[in-house]
Amino acid sequence: MEIGLVSCTKSKREDAAPPQDLYDGSAFFRKARQYARANHDDWYILSAKHGLLEPDGKPIEPYDDTLSGASVERKRDWSETVDTQLQDKGLLRDGTQFVFHAGRDYYDELIPLLDDADATISIETPTDGLQYGETLVWYNDHL
Repeated sequence: MEIGLVSCTKSKREDAAPPQDLYDGSAFFRKARQYARANHDDWYILSAKHGLLEPDGKPIEPYDDTLSGASVERKRDWSETVDTQLQDKGLLRDGTQFVFHAGRDYYDELIPLLDDADATISIETPTDGLQYGETLVWYNDHL
């Protein structure tokens, strides 16, 4: 099973919305969402405030929280929460591939936890190292 993990973005709607719609103001999120829907078996949103979100989950209020520039301790705490959420959903099982559509702040501390899982999983970061504009071009080329 291949699971896309798409990070939240600073741009959010002004009112509560289901997670998959809350970040529509961001070109990155719209492209990553489109790619994840078309290319992965399932996908989730990595929220700096809420951890792992189901795309069609209950509406959430806009928030101003990010992992960009956060301390390593904050990122580790967040990553532990997401790791637990992935375990609770039964997603850490043999053969699962996680594909991150996110910046390093959202996976640098999480990947080691996933590597330590009792399951054989694989991890991909297809846009790692690309600048914002290059990332959008990557999605345009792969959609």
